[in-house]
Amino acid sequence: MSLLVYQAYGKLIRFELCLAHGNFRSLYVRVRSYPLGTKAPEPAIVERICAAVDMAAIWYPKQVLCLQRSAATACLLKKHGVRAQMVIGAQQMPFRAHAWVEVAGRVVNDKPYTPEMYAVLDRC
Repeated sequence: MSLLVYQAYGKLIRFELCLAHGNFRSLYVRVRSYPLGTKAPEPAIVERICAAVDMAAIWYPKQVLCLQRSAATACLLKKHGVRAQMVIGAQQMPFRAHAWVEVAGRVVNDKPYTPEMYAVLDRC
């Protein structure tokens, strides 16, 4: 497995621990304040990171939640110099909440029409 997959796996663990302790605020603050890498992003890094998080989620021993997955993706993208935003949205009927990642207004770790299904509550 590549280094990116190991990094993604570590992020999934870190964010699961935040959620397991009922600490959404900690997860939120970590994603919002995660520093942007200083190097220019490599070509195709967005696709490589999303694929690495997908692979890490396959090997993860528990079901990975969208919030956990999106937090890991956003932080790894930021680490590699990509201006990524984790987006949190909800719909009323039936009530559902969801999280995804956008880069330059484009959904990168979910279906492209995801923002049409949810009202955006926040971007971090």
